[in-house]
Amino acid sequence: MKNVTDSFVSLGYWPSAGSFGFNTDILATNPINLSVVLGILIFFGKGVLSDLLDNRKQRILNTIRNSEELRGGAIEQLEKARARLRKVEMEADQYRVNGYSEIERQKLNLINSTSKDLEQLENSKNETIYFEQQRAINQVRQRVFQQALQRALRTLNSCLNNELHLRTISANIGMFEAMKEITD
Repeated sequence: MKNVTDSFVSLGYWPSAGSFGFNTDILATNPINLSVVLGILIFFGKGVLSDLLDNRKQRILNTIRNSEELRGGAIEQLEKARARLRKVEMEADQYRVNGYSEIERQKLNLINSTSKDLEQLENSKNETIYFEQQRAINQVRQRVFQQALQRALRTLNSCLNNELHLRTISANIGMFEAMKEITD
């Protein structure tokens, strides 16, 4: 057994030119070991890694497709929303215009109605004033007539005696008879 261990130990001291053996120099063996391990991993793991990458690629493509479909749907919904907004804005403008015209129409109707009411009130006021003036004038006339009549009666009563009174009555009766003959 000593020969076997000696042979392994002696292999470590042999020069590497043209012979096989273990190299105990860590700095020289690491790149070689790494390249062997990477080669094995690439040879055996190539299928697994390829499958993983293909699956990942398919998931990414599906996500992109879904995103594009969602984007298309969102754009379509945005266009529908914009069309509805334009429609609502047009309706709002129409309601606003109709509202303003309705307000103007009602304002004109109210002004006209108020003008008519004021005119009627003015006419009623004028009629009332005219009626009150006529009533006042009639009252004044009656009063003046009564006073004049009373004054005339007083004057006549103070100035007239029986004889003058009978002559005045006779003269008036004569005038009435003359008027009766003219009308017949």
